[in-house]
Amino acid sequence: MADGGEEGEELARLMAAAQDGDKRAYATLLQAVTPYLRAQARRYLRSPQDVEDVVQEILLTIHRVRHTYDPARPFLPWLVAIARRRVVDRLRGKGRRDSHEVVVSPDDETFANAPANIPEEEADHSRLHAAIAALPPGQRLAVELLKFKDMSLKEASDFSGMSVGSLKVAAHRAYKALRMALTGSPGEDETRG
Repeated sequence: MADGGEEGEELARLMAAAQDGDKRAYATLLQAVTPYLRAQARRYLRSPQDVEDVVQEILLTIHRVRHTYDPARPFLPWLVAIARRRVVDRLRGKGRRDSHEVVVSPDDETFANAPANIPEEEADHSRLHAAIAALPPGQRLAVELLKFKDMSLKEASDFSGMSVGSLKVAAHRAYKALRMALTGSPGEDETRG
């Protein structure tokens, strides 16, 4: 992918089709660029967790700004600029996350739909929306797709370009952050020995 030749032209074609609403082209594009993005991130980041997190952030950024891509211009420089900015953000420490993965339990996945998990005095919608807005982009997208749009993990994975495992991790971290923001309590997994 480094030379940008035919492969770069194919990626540009896929992106142009995606901008025109072709979901298959968009999914193909994201699948094609993900290994490249992962390899680029590995050049600068040591932790596999950081690599996966920054790849997710890059994919989310691509999703959010895909309308800015000009099909008359080369695709790879546009992609590399986005990737470089997200890697630099990660290196500067923005959006740092825990360095360990935690298995997501069904209880975690139902948190956003269970008002009983939030004390009544804190269950107002404005606080919840403010807490969600404060989440890192990957976590916020996971909550929006899985809870607000009621997508299955597979549907959310297909839509976002994130793997099912990455979505589970992002969702778990989001639910934990929301629990802390709304109740001040880290939850069961943080209070055990």
